[in-house]
This record gives sequence, C-alpha cells and structure tokens, in this order.
Amino acid sequence: MTELNALFRKRIGIPENEKITFETLDHVLEKTAKTIPFENLCIIANKTNDVTKENVVDKILVRNEGGLCYELNSIFHFFLVENGFSAALVRGVVYDSVAQSWPTLGRTHVTNLLIHDGQTYLVDTGFGANLPLRPVPLNGEAITSSNGEFRIKKVDSDHGDHILEVKLKHKDPDWKIGYAFDSKRPVKDVTEFNEIQKILIEEQESPFNKNPLITRLTDEGHVTLTDTSFTQWTAGKVMKETIDHRRFKELAKQHFGIE
Repeated sequence: MTELNALFRKRIGIPENEKITFETLDHVLEKTAKTIPFENLCIIANKTNDVTKENVVDKILVRNEGGLCYELNSIFHFFLVENGFSAALVRGVVYDSVAQSWPTLGRTHVTNLLIHDGQTYLVDTGFGANLPLRPVPLNGEAITSSNGEFRIKKVDSDHGDHILEVKLKHKDPDWKIGYAFDSKRPVKDVTEFNEIQKILIEEQESPFNKNPLITRLTDEGHVTLTDTSFTQWTAGKVMKETIDHRRFKELAKQHFGIE
C-alpha cells in the first residue's frame, strides 16, 4: 500500500486492510465529508503553495488541513486511482444562487468523474456543505443520501455539458442548480489547477479571498465557521453564534482540528 493510500485511510478512519469497492464508496464519501473540511485559510493567510500532487498530500494528509475543491477533489482522485477505480478530474462553474446567474470567473470548480460497469458517475468531495454522499450517475437518475437529493441533467451550454442539481435536506423545497461541468475535457495534471488558485486569490469576484471560511458535514447536518460567526445546522435547526478572533481560533481547533 502506498503512503498516500495509508495516510488517507488514517485521516478519515478506514482500516488499511479494508477493500474499497463501488458499493462502499458512499461510506468513504461520508467519512471524507465529515473529516476533511472545506476551507480557504491558506488563501486568507497568503500561504498558498503551487498545486502539485506532493503539496496536496502534504497539506491534507500530513499537516491535516482542509482545502478548496481543487485540493479536496485532487486528493480524492489520487485515492480513487490507488484503489483501482477509473477516474478523471474535470472542471466546472458553480452557479451563484443568490445572484441567480453564472459568475464570470470561468471553470474554477473541480470534481471527479468515475466509470463503473460502463456507467459514468460524478463523485465530489469539494462542494462545501452541498456534497452528494453517493456517486451520482450522469444518466439523470436522482440519488438520495443522508443530506439530500442529487441529480445530473445533460445540457448544451457555455459552462459545460452537464449540470448537477441539488435539493438539500431541511433546506431546499425545490431543485436548485449546483454547478455545470464539462465531462469531455478531463484534466491531465493537477498542476493545471494553479490557474484556478491564482484566480481565486486575485480576482475581485472570488468568494474565497476576503474572509476565512471553514465548513464540514456532521452526523446531523453541518457546521460553518467564519471570522464573525459560528453556525450549526442540526436536523434542520440553526444555531448561530457571533464570535471574535479568540473564539474563532478555539472553534477552528475544536470542530475542525485546525490550529
């Protein structure tokens, strides 16, 4: 077993001798979502490194930090391949549901496509609290996981050839657009994501270069920490606490394991 495979299993709490199959991927996805946070702290602290396989492994599996979609889905991609899956990274565009429009930053979202028994599935570990905790087939069939329902529609647009639609439990009465992605343009090397990182650091429209954000799923919902608030969603109920810098550091360690 490679070091990456062993470190990933250790991080999310899966034994080294446990065989990962397509049927057990939902278990792996859930453990990943509840362990490794979606966060932008390196961007806020101006401490980013080049996106390489070695640097992503060091950040997420050695230093036990989280990351944004291009880091989280890259590390999961390496783990999938190590465990014998046929997977490819692709890029997409996240829909701005507040503005009801597509942003102009370009294809800054990253996700995984996996082929199993001739069928293609979307597998995403880097979409904040909106994660499908099971592989989502590209044939339009809706899947249900503990946090909601997810489906994929085939489209013909400037942003990609498919759209992920989301209906989160306790939150969304109707289907909403998550993001578009292009299934026919696989990424050849994760160093391509340096372009994404540069955009998210520098562009005014970037949602990740202004304030710290950390979020992860929990057994009952999810938790989100910013520099001004800590919010817990538990079985549809919301508890929000206004915080200061000292409390931010306490909560980052307590709920996300981040020093």
